[in-house]
Amino acid sequence: MRFYGYFRSSSAYRCRIAFNLKDVDYDFVSVHLRKDGGQQKQPDYRAKNPQALVPALEDGDLTLTQSLAIIEWLDETFPEKARLLPDDKDTRAKVRAFAQAIACDIHPLQNLRVLDYLKTAFGADQAALDRWCGRWISDGLAACEALLEKEPASAFCFGETPGLADICLIPQVFSAHRFGVDLSAMPRLVAIAETANALPAFANAHPRNQPDAE
Repeated sequence: MRFYGYFRSSSAYRCRIAFNLKDVDYDFVSVHLRKDGGQQKQPDYRAKNPQALVPALEDGDLTLTQSLAIIEWLDETFPEKARLLPDDKDTRAKVRAFAQAIACDIHPLQNLRVLDYLKTAFGADQAALDRWCGRWISDGLAACEALLEKEPASAFCFGETPGLADICLIPQVFSAHRFGVDLSAMPRLVAIAETANALPAFANAHPRNQPDAE
């Protein structure tokens, strides 16, 4: 199994957590999003992921893209290991909705290609980019906090063991800290992040602990 990623990519970060929770080994291939004009844009990588994004996963003749698809594939391929989605269909739908609120609505607005376009097309400086990211991360995580307020108190987003929702939350909290977002009004998210980051599966997936970290 070969995994293509980048240390700072939130999408790759999610997959690393899932691999760790599942205790599944893989060969890592770094795709540097800045070097060589962006290695994700080179033809050999585009052949694996036509979107020119990370991550990508190869397993034999199978090539997968999109972090949520990869994570659900891992969960179904290795069902005997830690389950990342609940059995109950209603809770499973809630978990997916929470995960997609982050992966589909918050994260794309802070994606490197969006920030590069803001710089080149609109002349945004770093301060403006930080405000841009902060606005959408803050609004999005506030909505996630509100979603969890409807759920029973628990160590993780939807229960006492980590799953897909937490896998998506922790990289987004990392980005919130990176862009200086105030999380004081989101105590449940902060508490979950602290609990998760104390676990080796999450700590070992942190960007600073990756072989391509800078």
